[in-house]
Amino acid sequence: MASSSKMETDEAQEEEVEHFDDFTLASPWEKFISDIEAVCRRWIADGPKNLLKKDAREVSEEFYKVKYELKFALKSYCMEYYFGSKNDGNDMVWDSRLHDLQLCFGVKDFLVIAPQSASGVVLDAPEASKLLSAVAIALSNCSSLWPAFVPVHVPARRAYIGIQNMGTVFTRRFEADLIGSQVPVKLMHLEGLYELFVSKFAYSTLDFAVHLFKVHFTMKLTYRSLPHDDDDVQGADADVIESGDDLGGDMHYRTQWDDDCPWSEWYTAEDPVKGIELVALWSEKVVESSMEMAELENSSPHEAEKWILSPNMSSTLTDSSEENRVGFASQLCLLVDALNTSFEAQFMEDFVSVENPGSDHLKSSMVIPPPTVIDRVLKELFHDGARFCSFASGERKTSRIKAAPLESLFAQFCLHSLWLGNCNIRAISVIWIEFVREVRWCWEQSQTLPLTPAFGSIDLSTCVICQKLHMLAICIERKRQLNEEFQDCVASMDHSSPRTEEDGLDEGSDESCIMQTPAENLDGKRDSPAIPDDLQDSEQCVSRLGARPEHATVSADLKPLGCIRRGSAGVTGMMLLNSYQSMHAPFTQEPPLMTEDMHEERLQAVEALGDSLNFSAFLEREVLTSDMSAFKAANPDAVFEDFIRWHSPGDWERDITNESGSPNNPTTEGPKDDWPPRGRLSKRMSESGNLWRKIWNDAPALPASEQKPLMDPNREGEKILHYLETLRPHQLLEQMICTAFSAAADTLAQTNYGGLKQMTTKLDQLYLTMTSALRPLQANRLSAHTDTIEDIRRLSGVFEHVEKLLIIAASLHRKFLQAPRLSEAIFRDCCNFYFPRMGTSSSGDNAPKEFEKQQVVTMNERPVVSNMFTPPTANQSWRKVLSLGNLLNGHEPVLREIIFSKRDKVSGNHYAARTPSAYQDELETYRMYICGTSNDLRVALSVVSCD
Repeated sequence: MASSSKMETDEAQEEEVEHFDDFTLASPWEKFISDIEAVCRRWIADGPKNLLKKDAREVSEEFYKVKYELKFALKSYCMEYYFGSKNDGNDMVWDSRLHDLQLCFGVKDFLVIAPQSASGVVLDAPEASKLLSAVAIALSNCSSLWPAFVPVHVPARRAYIGIQNMGTVFTRRFEADLIGSQVPVKLMHLEGLYELFVSKFAYSTLDFAVHLFKVHFTMKLTYRSLPHDDDDVQGADADVIESGDDLGGDMHYRTQWDDDCPWSEWYTAEDPVKGIELVALWSEKVVESSMEMAELENSSPHEAEKWILSPNMSSTLTDSSEENRVGFASQLCLLVDALNTSFEAQFMEDFVSVENPGSDHLKSSMVIPPPTVIDRVLKELFHDGARFCSFASGERKTSRIKAAPLESLFAQFCLHSLWLGNCNIRAISVIWIEFVREVRWCWEQSQTLPLTPAFGSIDLSTCVICQKLHMLAICIERKRQLNEEFQDCVASMDHSSPRTEEDGLDEGSDESCIMQTPAENLDGKRDSPAIPDDLQDSEQCVSRLGARPEHATVSADLKPLGCIRRGSAGVTGMMLLNSYQSMHAPFTQEPPLMTEDMHEERLQAVEALGDSLNFSAFLEREVLTSDMSAFKAANPDAVFEDFIRWHSPGDWERDITNESGSPNNPTTEGPKDDWPPRGRLSKRMSESGNLWRKIWNDAPALPASEQKPLMDPNREGEKILHYLETLRPHQLLEQMICTAFSAAADTLAQTNYGGLKQMTTKLDQLYLTMTSALRPLQANRLSAHTDTIEDIRRLSGVFEHVEKLLIIAASLHRKFLQAPRLSEAIFRDCCNFYFPRMGTSSSGDNAPKEFEKQQVVTMNERPVVSNMFTPPTANQSWRKVLSLGNLLNGHEPVLREIIFSKRDKVSGNHYAARTPSAYQDELETYRMYICGTSNDLRVALSVVSCD
């Protein structure tokens, strides 16, 4: 046992002796350097292309970074390598895409190592120096020329220290810091900043104002237009009140920027272009004294080499949350919600009735507007807006959507409803009930229906409610005309009754009355349903002259005595079959007006009962009777076959072998020598029991002016009102949504945005999207919680995006009215930036969160941009101390950035034999970047030394 334990002890001693310790990694600091070196070698070996394929993240446009976590002395550090995908030259000195350290020190690719702490900076100076030394040694071991930086002090100071190995000869050291307050007055001027830079390489005992030092200088000034000052407006109003002057109609009122925009009648939009930011760049020049710097400070920004403009856009443009929705789109979303709720009741009154048990939750969640608001809306619709309206003013872009035209009564009702009570179903119910009551009042009082034409045919491309209102306006007009004619008739009878014995019809008056009849409306086929007074008088003359047929001649044709031709519109060119007379076309009544639902009812009846000739004649019995009566009155000797030849030429089969007339023209049958015309009725017209012939036999010979009107305005008007009063809620909301979307789009399309092509394209695309999304609502087969409602909600989101872009286009057009190239270029950038982001919560972590696109201002556009910087008011001037110089219309720059540099030739020094070829000509030995406002000053210095 003792021998075995002894052997184990010897083996353990041998293992300890044979163990090899690597004393090159003797300390944790050296191990830390080795880890940094390994990471750097891997990054160098991969190169930018491979790093982009791996885990590189985009910092800005064409600028990326990779990072690696390290540990040293119980602390964690993060080392980041920043690199660009392109190797740009020194012309990028003022590029807005540059990283802060690139701008401060003039470097390209670089490393940053910082502790993983809350502050992200190294607060201890020895620790910062040790950390920077470790990175410098590791980069030297890799033969890398990357500069390395360490953030120090506190984050608010944005202070850095750094180092760069430039080869075997030169080393560049970096340092940056910030003066956050109490900037010395001398350093607020270019002269003092110039002397600060010179003091870094000149002897401190020299008088900088006397000696000349060649220094390279370039400058960038940033100006921002002042926002609208509320205090100025209030101050101006206060002055007016205190003065007590009676300005009458010239009283100053604050106006909004969009007061003359088409949407201003409904809402006020926030100006998306809050202001503009102008950057004036001075090209690099050599200065030799502080006097030159003083002259530069007094120079105008118009002397700058380049102007760069960027708009300050509102941050709400990409926010589509409910609280930030504005304009028509916000209310259209609420209208869609009302449609979804409308299926809960059968009548609109149910949503406001106290007896409806299901309305309790509606009352608690939905507010209805007060009566004063309802009265104001009705007053605007029926009294203030009671003007003539014509739907035929031009082609509507929304003609494919079954909606009411923008200027129609129903369209205006829909637009007003959008802004009542958050557009909930109860508010819509209240305003609709009052709207129908007002329409009935117009009907009962025979008052003209506002914003609705009282003539013309029904436009079936509009919604049914609009068609009904149009038809009701026509009924009101005809009802009023009938009332006036009745009153005139009663008055004429009262005046004529005492003189019946004295009144007589002399021969001249009879002839004049008879000759008026065929002369009325010879340019048309049909009489107007409203009978003119002069035509009515002539008809009375004809009826009174029934005992005197010799004076009733209205045609050159020879007719037997007792045959009086009445209601003729002229000769047709054909001959009657049974008499050697020309056929006359009669004046006929207009067919009765019909809305879309009336057409559908007839179509359904035809489909259900068949489409035979007799059934179609039964549906058109009143029209056929009217036309046959008028034809008989104009052609007393006509027969049924004559009417068919005139009314339905296709049902008259001519015998072309015995007639010389052209077979291609059924209305001309050759000269009178070919009389009588030869032919026969078609098979369907010659069948026994044909309803057309029965109607012909029963029809009296009456001209259209003496017939009963085909449309009874009283009956049709009451039917229309019954339709409006009993309309189902979901049917009303479906038509309201189509009309509201259409009217809102047509309103926005009236905006003057300078004809920007991209905006025009967006509007055209919106109309196409609306047509597709709203088509299911026109089928009247919608139910609650369907995919169609979700599609319309998405449509409101698309509408919101286009509406925001349109507001941007209008704002840019106003601001750059004299510089259209700028407005078009800025709007193009806005479309590319905002449209992909609208409606999304985020666009990726690396995507820029703010609009940063810039445009170069040409020399011709500079006066336009300069005038946008209006001189500050007295209230605005005292807020800032004008200290930086280079004023633009009284505006000092909000930010001044300067780069001083000194270049030396190094080929003649004692290191020339070892100087790399890249530094044989000149080397930037000193560089100072200065960024300052009137309140702070940041300075970044880089110095090259020979080590």
